[in-house]
Amino acid sequence: MNILETAGYLRNLNNVLLLTHVRPDGDTIGSAAALCQALRDLGKTAHLLYNPEITATYAPYAAPYWGSDGFTPEHVISVDVAAPSLLPENAKRYADSIELAIDHHPSYSSFARHACVDATAAAAGEIVYGVIHALTPVTPAIALPLYVAISTDTGCFVYSNTTARTHRIAAALLEQVDVFAVNKALFRTKSKTRLAMESRMVADMELYDQDRVVIMQIPLSLRQEMHATEADIEELSSLAALVEGTDCGVTLRELKPGSIKISVRSGPRVDACAVCAKLGGGGHRAAAGALVEGTMADAKAAVLQAVAEVAEA
Repeated sequence: MNILETAGYLRNLNNVLLLTHVRPDGDTIGSAAALCQALRDLGKTAHLLYNPEITATYAPYAAPYWGSDGFTPEHVISVDVAAPSLLPENAKRYADSIELAIDHHPSYSSFARHACVDATAAAAGEIVYGVIHALTPVTPAIALPLYVAISTDTGCFVYSNTTARTHRIAAALLEQVDVFAVNKALFRTKSKTRLAMESRMVADMELYDQDRVVIMQIPLSLRQEMHATEADIEELSSLAALVEGTDCGVTLRELKPGSIKISVRSGPRVDACAVCAKLGGGGHRAAAGALVEGTMADAKAAVLQAVAEVAEA
């Protein structure tokens, strides 16, 4: 469905539950929170399903919208979820009941009854903005989480997914809210633990393919040594791509023994989505991820092989 069709569909719903993805980021939380507020502004009953993996960074934006354990939804919607496998454990009981998915991933797996998917959108927040704009006025309570959604998925408007449309939407949101505090918290503040982890990751990084591919690692031992929280680890996947002279940054994070999260951030030479698709994952051309079983060494070998198969000369 397009934006207007999605808005029309939502206008007829009530008792709505909104789902977000595992290891929730600003886009899934901000987009879901904004849509939830818009539905409430229309007089609907709407809640977010509590996401047990949410960090302190994004918890304030979702806090007003969590549903109670006793809430029984009539309609279930997912936001920024590309596949049912990306739902947190407590959401998987709703996997077969999702009637509308709003997403911007090229790898969206067509699991919902209806979908509003735009792979050209920099963030799901851009799509949600359009839907809300067709439904109800964009108030400050809606604009703030939408700004969080769009700004985080574009790296504060510097990633290659940022477009003129992105800036136009951001400008409209800035008419509603002062985002200085948000920008300071999300983009210009790092904990001492986070800085120490970055230092270790850089010191131990490995370069491949004529120094164009950099691999950084976050083993469990490093997190335990640093006493790092999830908030300390958020967005560390973008660090590898900052190394001068490289066009493919890979971060390997050990979630638990035998389970490795691979994050790829790349330039035009390497299609990150194609790399991760070979490993059972997906995402966008410039940013994608996959979950693989095995050791860190196994994951490193697998992603290097995938990059070699996908990368242009």
